[in-house]
Amino acid sequence: AAPTRVFAFRDARWAPDPVLAPSAAVRSPHPVPLVIDNGSFQTRAGWGCPDPAVPAEPLLRFRSLAARSRGARGGAGAETQVGNDLGSPEPLRWLLRSPFDRNVPVQLELQELLLDHVFQRLGVSSQGCVDHPIVLTEAVCNPLYSRQMMSELLFECYQVPKVSYGVDSLYSFYHNRRQNWPCSGLVISSGYQCTHILPVLEGRLDAKNCKRINLGGCQAAVYLQRLLQLKYPGHFAAITLSRMEEILHEHSYVAEDYTEELQKWRCPEYYENNVHKMQLPFSNKLLGSTVASEEKQEKRQQQLRRLQELNARRREEKLQLDQERLDRLLYVQELLEDGQMDQFHKALVELNMDSAEELQSYINKLSMSVEQTKQKILQTEVNIEVDVVDSKPETPDLDPLGSEQSLEDVESINEFEPLFAEEQPEVEKPVATVQPVFNLAEYHQLFLGTERIRAPEIVFQPSLIGEDQAGIAETMQYVLERYSKEQQAVLVQNVFLTGGNTMYPGLKGRVQKELLEMRPFQSSFQVHLASSPVLDAWYGARDWAVEHMNREEGWITRKDYEEKGGEYLKEHCASNVYVPIRLPKQAPRTAEASAPSRASGTGNPCEQT
Repeated sequence: AAPTRVFAFRDARWAPDPVLAPSAAVRSPHPVPLVIDNGSFQTRAGWGCPDPAVPAEPLLRFRSLAARSRGARGGAGAETQVGNDLGSPEPLRWLLRSPFDRNVPVQLELQELLLDHVFQRLGVSSQGCVDHPIVLTEAVCNPLYSRQMMSELLFECYQVPKVSYGVDSLYSFYHNRRQNWPCSGLVISSGYQCTHILPVLEGRLDAKNCKRINLGGCQAAVYLQRLLQLKYPGHFAAITLSRMEEILHEHSYVAEDYTEELQKWRCPEYYENNVHKMQLPFSNKLLGSTVASEEKQEKRQQQLRRLQELNARRREEKLQLDQERLDRLLYVQELLEDGQMDQFHKALVELNMDSAEELQSYINKLSMSVEQTKQKILQTEVNIEVDVVDSKPETPDLDPLGSEQSLEDVESINEFEPLFAEEQPEVEKPVATVQPVFNLAEYHQLFLGTERIRAPEIVFQPSLIGEDQAGIAETMQYVLERYSKEQQAVLVQNVFLTGGNTMYPGLKGRVQKELLEMRPFQSSFQVHLASSPVLDAWYGARDWAVEHMNREEGWITRKDYEEKGGEYLKEHCASNVYVPIRLPKQAPRTAEASAPSRASGTGNPCEQT
C-alpha cells in the first residue's frame, strides 16, 4: 500500500524582532560596515566585522512589508508595523505595502521605515545619524533615479559616512567562487519578482548582455493559488498566498522533462504514490450531530423565551419614547386652547409643523400607536404563561393584536432557524450511532498532483500563465549567442544558480538538460548551485565589506555624493556598471550672431532661428 502523505499547514506566526545590543567590536577602533541585503521578498541585515565575537550571519531577517493601521482603538493615532512585527500577513493582506516595484525600490517613505527598523533593532546608538558605512544591495541595471533617491535618503536623512552598492546575485557569485578571482561564468538568479541571466567575464558584469524575465516566486504563488481555488471552490478563502508559498517551498519540484512528467501523473499508481495531501484546519463538530429531541426542544424553548423578552423590551422602549412625544404634543395643544398663540406658533416651528390640523392628526396617530403598543405588551405577558413548546395549538383563533405579535416573533425566529430546526414527533427513533456521510477531514484536504510541477514550470514556460516572454532556456541561449565560441565555452564552464526561486528540487538537472540540448556535440559545461541560495548574497556582501573595509575602492563618500550627484556609482567586482547621464549641450547664442538678425528685421524666420 502507498504511504499516507498528509501534511498539515504550519501557518507559523512571525515573532517580533528583539532590540539587539551591539558588541563593542562593531565600534572600536572604528565603526564597522553595516551590511543590508535589500531584497523585494526579505530584508537581511548584520555586521561586516572580522572579529569572531560578532556573528558572521544576518542578525535580522524580515519580510520587506509594512502596514499602517487606522488607529481606531481608544482614539489612538495610526500605528505602523514593519516586517516580523506584523505577526501574520493574511489578516492584513489588504493593508500591506512594499517599497518595491518588481525588484526596484521606488517608495522611499516605505524604504525609510524598513531602514528605521533595521537601525533600531540592531541597536545603532549614534545620536542623530548612522556613523557606520553601509553596504547595500540593489537591482541589476538599477535605474539612476532609484539609486539617486536611495543615496539621498542615506546621506541626507541618516548622515552615513559612505555607502557601497552591489548586485545581490554577484555578491553570491563572489562568495561561491571556486577558483582564483577574477573568474567568468553565467549567473542565473531567480528571486521573488524577477529572473536574471547575467554574463560575468573576468570578474566583471557584462551589463550590455544582461537579460531579465519578469517572473519569479511571487507569480508562481499566485498561479498556484488560482489553480487550487478553481479546483476547490469550497475552500476559496482558506487557499491563501502564505499557504501557497509554503507549498512552493516544501512540496514543489521542477520536472526534468515536463511533458514526460505529466504523462507519469496520468498513471493512477504513480498518482497515489506521489500525491501530497495538504490538510486544512477544520472543526470536529459534525453539522448533523445527533442530539436528543428533549434537548433540542429545551434549546428551542430557551431561544423563544429570549426572543420574546427581547421583543418585549423593545416595545417598552418604543412605548416610552412615543408617550414622551405624545405628552409634548398635548402640551402644545393646550397652549392653543389657552390662547397663547405666540408660544404655540413657536412650538409648531420647533416641531416642524405648519398648522393646528397637522398637529391634531399627528396626535391621533401617536395616541393610536401608544394604545396598540400597550395592548401588545399585555398580550405578550399572557402568552409567556402559555407553554411555548407546543408547536400545534388547538385554538388558533387569536385577536388581531395577538396575530401581529406572533408574526413579529416568527420573523425574528427565522433568523435563528438553523439553530433549532423543529423535530417531528413521528420520526423520533432511538439511534445509537450515526456514521457521517463523508470523511470530514478528507473533505478539507487539498490534493497536490500536477500542481507540484505546474507552478515552478512558469519560469521555463511563461506561456502557461499567458505571459509573452521567453523562458530561462531560450533567454540563456540568446545571451550565449551574443558571444564568440571561445567565450561561450568559458561561460558555460561555470553556470551558477542563485536566488530563493532556484531551491526547487530538480532545477539543477533541468538546467543541465537544457544546456545539453543547446550546446554542440561533445562539448562540456558545469552547473553549480549556491551553497545557500537565499543567504549567499548577504554572505558575499559581508566578505566584500571585510576585505575592502580600509580601502577606497567601491565606496561612495559624502564628498562624492555632493560633487557628482546621488546617481553616482563607484564600480567594483560585484557592482553594476555606472552609466552617467549625458545631456546634449546646446550651442550658446552669441550676441554677434543675433545682432544682424535684429538689425535687419527681415529675412527668412527659419534662417534667423
